[in-house]
Amino acid sequence: MTNEPPRATSGRRTRLTRRGRLVLIVTAAVAVAVAVLVPVLLIGESPPEEKKTVSLLVPEGRRATQVYASVDKVLGVPSGTTAKAATGARLQLPGAARRNPEGYLFPATYPVEAGATPAGVLGYMVDTARERFGADNITEGARRNGMTVYQTVTIASIVQAEADTAADMGRVARVVHNRLAQDMPLQMDSTLNYALNRSTLDTSHSDTKAESPYNTYELRGLPPTPIGNPGEEAMKAAISPTRGDWLYFVTVAPGDTRFTADYAEHRSNVAEFNANRSSTAR
Repeated sequence: MTNEPPRATSGRRTRLTRRGRLVLIVTAAVAVAVAVLVPVLLIGESPPEEKKTVSLLVPEGRRATQVYASVDKVLGVPSGTTAKAATGARLQLPGAARRNPEGYLFPATYPVEAGATPAGVLGYMVDTARERFGADNITEGARRNGMTVYQTVTIASIVQAEADTAADMGRVARVVHNRLAQDMPLQMDSTLNYALNRSTLDTSHSDTKAESPYNTYELRGLPPTPIGNPGEEAMKAAISPTRGDWLYFVTVAPGDTRFTADYAEHRSNVAEFNANRSSTAR
């Protein structure tokens, strides 16, 4: 079979992915429900009664750049301060990360006290991720799949970007593993969105020719880093994907994501997707 995805009737290349975007808007209620409360970060010796605590919410799937902006806002520092701190902070990251914390800014609700620094906040996020990702089930699962933990975090970040439900996460993870096993390009719109610093459902033919190590249409294998910061459900899917032979998936309508190993069946699903998109655009 060909690795080339079918064309949409609009003239744009049809996605093999579930959404081709990261979830950028998460309600506080949902985010808090899945978040992990961590100890307070503080600098200085202020008496307890003088300390003021604010909450920093990091939803699952946020990119590092978005997390930096949130930290800037919560700490009341100029825009770009946390991003700059990230490059100089001594964060305890895997060697493969090359000092890039993407993927290791663990999603949680962080109570941050007055006096906290950007480097301190980032450091605690990374330490939390290392603790969670260093758990025996994660390390053993990664090894079982022939992956490093860092590669598993990268897969989980794609899964987080592509699936809404835990069930779909398991299936998306299986598609990623199946494609890697067959040396097929992943062809994930979410990685292109990351490369182009955007979030969209539409990927054009010219987009798929972008010169970027995150262009999984052109390049085989995983992107060089995670494309966001995955939560525990996505990690669980990455180490224990649902059993199946799927190579393709497309969401033909909200709540209706179809997975298949048959290219002809995928083309039929894509045609239905295009029809639904056309009727919605009217």
